[in-house]
Amino acid sequence: MNRRKFLIGSAGFAAATMTAYELDWLTQLKKEYPNVLMLIIDDLNDWIGPLAGHPNTKTPNIDRLANMGTVFTNAHAPAPLCGPSRASIMTGLAPSSTGIYGHIHDKDIKNANDKASQSIFLSEYFRKHGYYTAAVGKVFHERVAPDSFDTYGGRTAGFGPYPQSRMKWHDPRTNTDWGAFPDTDQQMPDYESAQWLAKQLAMDYDKPFFMVGGFLRPHVPWHVPQKWFDMHPVEELELPAYFKNDLDDVPEIATQVSELPMMPTTEWAIESGEWKNMVQAYLASISFVDSCIGTVLDALEKSEYADNTAIVLWGDHGYQLGEKGKFAKMALWERATRTPLIIKPPKSSGGQVSNRPVSLLDLYPTLIKMCGLPENPLNQGQDLSPLLNNPDAQWEHAAVTTYGPNNHAVKTERYRYIRYEDGSEELYDHENDKNEWHNVAEADEYKNVKARLSAFLPKENASWSAASYYTGNPYFSDLTERSLTKSK
Repeated sequence: MNRRKFLIGSAGFAAATMTAYELDWLTQLKKEYPNVLMLIIDDLNDWIGPLAGHPNTKTPNIDRLANMGTVFTNAHAPAPLCGPSRASIMTGLAPSSTGIYGHIHDKDIKNANDKASQSIFLSEYFRKHGYYTAAVGKVFHERVAPDSFDTYGGRTAGFGPYPQSRMKWHDPRTNTDWGAFPDTDQQMPDYESAQWLAKQLAMDYDKPFFMVGGFLRPHVPWHVPQKWFDMHPVEELELPAYFKNDLDDVPEIATQVSELPMMPTTEWAIESGEWKNMVQAYLASISFVDSCIGTVLDALEKSEYADNTAIVLWGDHGYQLGEKGKFAKMALWERATRTPLIIKPPKSSGGQVSNRPVSLLDLYPTLIKMCGLPENPLNQGQDLSPLLNNPDAQWEHAAVTTYGPNNHAVKTERYRYIRYEDGSEELYDHENDKNEWHNVAEADEYKNVKARLSAFLPKENASWSAASYYTGNPYFSDLTERSLTKSK
């Protein structure tokens, strides 16, 4: 047993018989080891105040957190899909190592392949080093993996509440729909999760805690009470940038990988007159979940843990609201991979911004370093501590997003380079083309750029695990079927 576990365990045992004077020692001991509060927001792109992704967004509580910590403006998901992204973050392993390229049941993550079986979930790592662990809502793809937390507050099934019938979009293959529903915040699962976390933060603990809240909105359906829609009058909203012929210069495999037959297209949204309504519903969903974040932040500020708790907020990937002709995630372009990441160390009180390219895979090594835990040698991410100390520090890394075996996007401060399994390429120069409308992969002047970015591509591309699945389009349905056939 290491010193940390011995001291915390001994303190917990002794607390029951200590005098008030002696309990001061316990209080000081708990302050030696920071707590962690991690807040996860499903399908949240950069439409938050600190990232200025949309001029009409209203996120006062996320803004408040940003003013206390480091905002990473160039953070990207390990995968542009909930299941593989969250599995990667919680195991500390890239999708290209575990073979988890699609969704996966929480209980099956460590059965994906040999590397996955050796992993220690982030919450387990904190528990092994003396922390109390607790969670509520959607942390992994479904809920939480079995025995990955000491306490779990549960999750309402699905992404409801749902009205009796669809309001706008009637394809049963997706939860996509939008419109004001239900009547009150109290009917929303995220409201319940925020209240649960607030109660947990009011309790007394005999050891430091690692606490996680997984919030559902703005995942579809974009249903929240009317008051949140009223915050975003539809006639005042701006639409995302859209170029009808955007995909004319991408390779065929790019359209195969990102095809989403069950989702609305931008052309449909324009013709039906629903585009602004969809943007309004997404913004309303963000403002609602921001209020839930505010409930938790308020509870922490009122608690005895306010001065010794690291706060981390992240989304599991980006989301397209009409860009590239789509309303979805599931692509290797900027809008689908870029996501919020805000880290407030326990003693930090001032806001700062880093534009360095980082991955959510970097969370695991960063959090354990921040809390003084030993390194986990299996971690494949980078410790972000240098950027927390100096947001402009030299940074020789890129952010890599993977969507299917050997399909990768490499993001630096200036460029996005995509290479697919068949060798097809895309390259976007954000200095001249922030919307990624012009693929310059074939241009001679960018040959050296491609060569440099290629060095960041994963050297390992594990086979698609039979434990993983995704059937959102023919490309991924075929991969899922082949992996099942191969495993028999």
